[in-house]
Amino acid sequence: MDGTTRYPPRDRELHRRLVYGDETALGEAYDAYSALVRAVARRVTGSTAVAGEVTQRVFIELWTCPYAFEPGHGSLRAWLSIRGHHGAVARVREAEAEAERAACGPEGEEGEEGEEEAPETVEEARVSLHTALTELPLPEREALHLACFAGRTYRQVAVELGIAETAATARLRNALSGLADRLAGPSSGPGSPADEARDEC
Repeated sequence: MDGTTRYPPRDRELHRRLVYGDETALGEAYDAYSALVRAVARRVTGSTAVAGEVTQRVFIELWTCPYAFEPGHGSLRAWLSIRGHHGAVARVREAEAEAERAACGPEGEEGEEGEEEAPETVEEARVSLHTALTELPLPEREALHLACFAGRTYRQVAVELGIAETAATARLRNALSGLADRLAGPSSGPGSPADEARDEC
């Protein structure tokens, strides 16, 4: 944490009401943040239908397990965005696993031996990017989600996370650097996941 952290009282109040089973609190949270969660999931999965399913799951989780969100550890906006991102990445991985099983022969054999590996597709690059994002430290993920997915400036990120502007800038810079390091490799050229990471913001 960066010094004294301040969080919007709205988050604490919503959390208190969710813990006590106030359905109107869930409705307020959904009205305020469902579009963001859906947009994050849509960006990861490329599917409006799947994004809708992920969004529903995220708010079911918020309703059934309100203690999973801790107001003292970040904003509700960032938490929901991250949960939506994790859920979307999980769905993409499930779809990839199913596609791999379907591509195998009846005895689980893959294609011809010695067959050259196909170049990474745009879809695979996008999955690589979002998988790498889930591996970042939580403070950096929160800042990057607010900046890239919620459209916040670094000053707004600082206010929402209750940290200094210099700390917000450092978190964003470290997050982008961390993504670049994780995505660095033979494909790190124009159109690579590292380039996409920069383009996201």
